[in-house]
Amino acid sequence: MSNKTSRRRFLKTGIVAGTGLAASNAVAEGDPLITQKQPWNQDLGSGVDERPYGMPSAFEVDVKRRSVPWLTADPVSSINFTPLHELDGIITPNGLCFERHHGGVAEYDPASHRLMINGLVDKELVFTMEDIMRFPRENRTYFLECAANSGMEWRGSQLNGCQFTHGMIHNVMYTGVPLRLLLEEAGIKSNGKWLLAEGADASGMTRSIPMEKALDDCLVAFKMNGESLRPEQGYPLRLVVPGWEGNMWVKWLRRIEVGDQPWHHREETSKYTDLLKDGKARRFTWVMDAKSVITNPSPQAPILHSKGPTILSGVAWSGRGTIPRVDVTIDGGKNWNTARMSGPSFDKSMHRFYYEFNWNGSDLLVQSRAHDSTGYVQPTKDELRFIRGKNSIYHNNGIQTWHINTKGVAENVEIS
Repeated sequence: MSNKTSRRRFLKTGIVAGTGLAASNAVAEGDPLITQKQPWNQDLGSGVDERPYGMPSAFEVDVKRRSVPWLTADPVSSINFTPLHELDGIITPNGLCFERHHGGVAEYDPASHRLMINGLVDKELVFTMEDIMRFPRENRTYFLECAANSGMEWRGSQLNGCQFTHGMIHNVMYTGVPLRLLLEEAGIKSNGKWLLAEGADASGMTRSIPMEKALDDCLVAFKMNGESLRPEQGYPLRLVVPGWEGNMWVKWLRRIEVGDQPWHHREETSKYTDLLKDGKARRFTWVMDAKSVITNPSPQAPILHSKGPTILSGVAWSGRGTIPRVDVTIDGGKNWNTARMSGPSFDKSMHRFYYEFNWNGSDLLVQSRAHDSTGYVQPTKDELRFIRGKNSIYHNNGIQTWHINTKGVAENVEIS
């Protein structure tokens, strides 16, 4: 059945059969909000000079990043979460992109910023922001996902909200200079196989990156969604490492050292390795595998109507390519349906999917399962735990289940 035919049948059964597409008969019932003039129809609104930088409507003040206080010890080494359940499409607004800091937000004048390239290069260089802006630039849309996204779910359902289970991710268009152009300017020696990216913030963030990746698709970015990076996103300069874990996307990028082997610094030894059930740890698990989540309905976004036409929505992504297909189930995996993909399909970017169905008011167990362009299929949590145990924190891309009760209220659960 084509998407067009499916949509036509959905509308026919939902509206013609009277199962409840609940447009109120406002005129017949005399609803004053449609039959009478309201203050906003008559009074003049604010002028253009009153909002020099555009802000969301006052009625959207609840759409914001949120934190979970007990997850980390101190706000300057903490995280807040993107409100995925409040968004649609694939682009995350700049003011809602999740934050993860290890030493708080570094804020300083970009005129004082420098980017150094040293180590195994023909000539060591120091760039100002003005220098970097003179290189050819590119625009690319990528997701950035923290390796710890969904990490609290390894041992079972815990955080009751899509924002908290999956909100360590955002998807924006970056503008920047391909890293390879800066490295070519310095000249890489023949034994230069790795680079160390270092941030200018107080945490001294560093990560080792193999040269193949650096020369492939990495960007040194200075804008996101058309405007300068936000301070919490690394203003004035950050590294973009498409498809790889967010900890490697070093913010406030100040130095790139070329070497002949990885450095094994703090964030790639004591942190950001995957502990297995036998006590050993996987190292260098950079790629973020295919993953998806239903954002509506979800614990923070219940179904507000009783029965009838219902739209299920979610996002999917893969660090290895695109998402050509997402499957959806509303009965806990007994029956799977192909979701409707909508919007652009970019490499290593979020994809939006929808599934329209007629809800009969009974309990639902909703799940989504992503397929990426390499043929990889998103696993269940049990499949992940069979191989890796329950001791990990990072790289949990297992299928998420929401239970929807007869009142439309959703809860984070697991089913076998």
